[in-house]
Amino acid sequence: MTTLGTPLSPSATRVMLLGSGELGKEVLIALQRLGVETIAVDRYENAPGQQVAHHARTITMSDPAQLKALIEAERPHLVVPEIEAIATPMLQELEAAGVVKVIPTARAARLTMDREGIRVLAAETLGLPTSPYRFCDSLAELQAAIDGGIGYPCIVKPVMSSSGKGQSKIDGPADVQKAWDCAMAGGRVSHGRVIVEGFIDFDYEITQLTVRALGADGQVQTHFCDPIGHVQVSGDYVESWQPHPMTPAALQKSRDIAKAVTDNLGGQGLFGVELFVKGDQVWFSEVSPRPHDTGLVTLCTQHQSEFELHARAILGLPVDASLRNPGASAVIYGGVEAQGIAFDGVDEALRVPGTDLRLFGKPESFLKRRMGVALARATDTDTARANAKLAASRVRPRRA
Repeated sequence: MTTLGTPLSPSATRVMLLGSGELGKEVLIALQRLGVETIAVDRYENAPGQQVAHHARTITMSDPAQLKALIEAERPHLVVPEIEAIATPMLQELEAAGVVKVIPTARAARLTMDREGIRVLAAETLGLPTSPYRFCDSLAELQAAIDGGIGYPCIVKPVMSSSGKGQSKIDGPADVQKAWDCAMAGGRVSHGRVIVEGFIDFDYEITQLTVRALGADGQVQTHFCDPIGHVQVSGDYVESWQPHPMTPAALQKSRDIAKAVTDNLGGQGLFGVELFVKGDQVWFSEVSPRPHDTGLVTLCTQHQSEFELHARAILGLPVDASLRNPGASAVIYGGVEAQGIAFDGVDEALRVPGTDLRLFGKPESFLKRRMGVALARATDTDTARANAKLAASRVRPRRA
């Protein structure tokens, strides 16, 4: 039996999110609907999640001393990492000492915070199909890895980054230096290490949202959402839709791979497993132990969005991962470099049939910063995609 308390009282169930961007904001809202007291932590003030949480804290989460001091001061029941740039060895230390429970586990947070840990786990420990890969600590090592078997084209990513930052495709020798510089600029922690992956000729890529939640018998059960298709540009998600059509064999392989990875990581919560698919073949790409940006589409497609699923699962509550209707999402970029921007055309966007908007409330805009998302539900994904993109195009960010 799960018991939840009352916020801001001695009985409160307290949950701390480490990272309070747009995904964290939706998790915080889902937690608050269940009467949970929330603590939103981020590296800058007035982050989206901090605007809705009971408590807002601003620290450098990659600093072990700052992270330890905050957790010991706040004493949350659960700590929920929502980004990669966190001092995960300290989370492991605090979890081992019984100070706090980390979602899904401190080990999972450490393994998935960088591409090296999770790729080695998937390919070498679990034996899952992946693209060929090498890890490189210098430009010379990168060139040697490409010449020594990875070949062209290939993909280079920092071992530690998020939302596609620092990722680029290399088509030939002239692109190598530029790709290395891009990776160095885009990494969350600058320690000069990258992964170079051989290019897979895939038909499409999906996100397989996978939920580990307690069943009525108190044992963890695995639930799968319908597959999410998405388009990425320079590693950044720009639109997504659900469901994405797949052959029965490919769908089963996707779920088998997702279950193998998430079973190994353990704990409770929602995982975003990224996969490449060609016909009936499926390759593992990455996994995040938290809601996924492409999963924003679930706000208009599922009975319980990925954020509600995550909140319920980490609290030990039942989940329903079923689809309600097809839908799509399209990103709204800032388009300008400015503080406190304004959005024109919101009314025009919402006149598109079956649409909704999420404007995240980020205090500072960049040209390619994700400032919002348009959502559209429809009877089929093609219509939903067209309507989501149309609605997104009608929102016009500008300097206030």
